Amino acid sequence: MAFALRSAVRALRSPAPRAAWGARPFASYVSTDSSPASVDGSFKKDRVDKVADPSSREFTYLLLGGTRFIYASAVRLGVIQFVSSMSASKDVLALASAEFDLGEINTGSTITVKWRGKPVFIKRRTEDEIASAESVSMTALRDPEEDSVRVQEKEWLVVLAICTHLGCVPISNAGEYGGWFCPCHGSHYDVSGRIRKGPAPMNLEVPPYQLNGEQLVIG
Repeated sequence: MAFALRSAVRALRSPAPRAAWGARPFASYVSTDSSPASVDGSFKKDRVDKVADPSSREFTYLLLGGTRFIYASAVRLGVIQFVSSMSASKDVLALASAEFDLGEINTGSTITVKWRGKPVFIKRRTEDEIASAESVSMTALRDPEEDSVRVQEKEWLVVLAICTHLGCVPISNAGEYGGWFCPCHGSHYDVSGRIRKGPAPMNLEVPPYQLNGEQLVIG
């Protein structure tokens, strides 16, 4: 008797068994919209069906194109300003070259001028000095260089007035070879500006120049 009561109480407390998914009636999960095969109803209520306006697409293309054009123009302007800032100004270009009148220089004399802040020797050589410079053997030179390579016209020699040893200014028409002598450490240069004796390693430098009759343009 007691066993029968306990069994009845358990049966009342236990929940009723649920029906399997396959046992549910078909109408409980079939959609009632226009797509009866869709379980979720195709989310019709969540859709936003809007047809794009063709005119708005043209406006978008125009806006993007205009923005890119403005950006490219700004970049171009910046590059032009940067390059122009790196170019030399007019006053600097004016100092880049210097013009001198050679008509007042006597034969055999030397004058010193300034170009770009550097002293420059301009020597008007005599016939004997020209012959002496051309007769020197290349084997006798520390820095071999023909006289014809160092001058545009035999009469005129243009060299920087800076000793190639330590940058002193040599004395004109002096030294053992009649050209220049550097009193700092005893370097001797001939009438072609070539090193002949002393510690200087190279010849006097020839700057870029042009001769136009009696006008000399250096630079």
